[in-house]
Amino acid sequence: MKADELRGKTPDQLRDSLVALKKEAFNLRFQQATGQLENTARFNAIRKDVARIKTVLNQKAAEAAK
Repeated sequence: MKADELRGKTPDQLRDSLVALKKEAFNLRFQQATGQLENTARFNAIRKDVARIKTVLNQKAAEAAK
């Protein structure tokens, strides 16, 4: 997920994406605990996507506050 793509979305869409990523991260942690996780690199990708979404949300909030 690129930051440019995220900037084109509304804050509500970004929050929905954030919830979906957090659910996916939870499921991956559950898979890891049970020994079923195959793609461990997905953890880092999800963490970075969450950070990107939060950054864009903060930028949009700062713009709206001006």
